Amino acid sequence: GINAEYGETINTIYFIQSNLRMTAVRKQIKLEEDEDAAQLKFPSEFKNADALLVSEVHMLLKVRKEQNEEMEEEQELSSVFNKTLEYTEKFSFYQNRETIKAVREMLQNKNLHKFEAACLANLCPDNYEEAKALIPSLEEKFDDDELNEMLEDLKTFKDFQ
Repeated sequence: GINAEYGETINTIYFIQSNLRMTAVRKQIKLEEDEDAAQLKFPSEFKNADALLVSEVHMLLKVRKEQNEEMEEEQELSSVFNKTLEYTEKFSFYQNRETIKAVREMLQNKNLHKFEAACLANLCPDNYEEAKALIPSLEEKFDDDELNEMLEDLKTFKDFQ
């Protein structure tokens, strides 16, 4: 099992097929003390990074695709680009810039970390229990009624656009 202590080394077994037999190889992984998304502890590389909504990524990809189609010599977009565009289209809850802006403003007025705000907007949990299960850092920040009110606001933005 995984040791509860930070900084402990854990063993992970990787199976590698070699000469038609499976060989177990041990690999040492050092857990970083300062990394835990559940507690809003992120690597230093993410200190100044923003967390985008899936809807924002979708809009950016659509613009890029449109720009590509308008070029004289249209370039073939990669399969990763196309798959990402399909994914964001499927999971994009907010369909226009005004709605995305309103969602961002509403969430910025709450006591939310940018990661929590993006998770709430991207996941759109149905109730406070689901929200707290998916985003553990919300547990201590909001009582159930406050969180349900936020989720109702997100649902309203999602439904009426």
